[in-house]
Amino acid sequence: MTDAAVLTPNEVAELAGASIRVVEKAIEERVLSVRFGSSPAMGRRSRRMLPVYSVVYAAAIAGLGLKLSIAHKKELARGIAKSPGGKRVKVAPAVEIDVGQLVGDALERSEKYRAARDAFIVVDDEVMGGTPVIRGTRMTVYSVLGRIKHGESIDDILEDNPDLTRAAIEAAVMYARTHPMVGRPGGRPWADAR
Repeated sequence: MTDAAVLTPNEVAELAGASIRVVEKAIEERVLSVRFGSSPAMGRRSRRMLPVYSVVYAAAIAGLGLKLSIAHKKELARGIAKSPGGKRVKVAPAVEIDVGQLVGDALERSEKYRAARDAFIVVDDEVMGGTPVIRGTRMTVYSVLGRIKHGESIDDILEDNPDLTRAAIEAAVMYARTHPMVGRPGGRPWADAR
């Protein structure tokens, strides 16, 4: 597991099953440290990035259902950073949190997604005008998400595209959810509101 900042706040929230507000509040309170960077899946544009352990932190906070002081949140984050797969983190004298029970397999899911994202998603100005695509194709991540939203399954997409893998499709769907398109919506955006 790497301590490098590799996930966007939206990715952290999605992988943790937490609201983006939990992640943004942790950034605002300086519980989680943001770095600016990019990856092949991000293109050249620098974005706010968080370490993978942030997913475990956000999942723990969302699962606790308790209000913690900033000091206790920082202690929890430090404990998770030291041992992201660890079971118990002491946040105060006589107060330990069983992080493993709260977060389940969040760390494993995060590492798996990060590896798939970096392996399969690419942003290249020469391909589809810089819209994120599945590596080696002209299939945008947004077209994959659109197909899923309109009732197709991953198996349907794989049947139409036998050269792709399930991991590539799953990474594309997650990437599209956590990196919404910027700008004015095209087509008939009200049609998806039904």
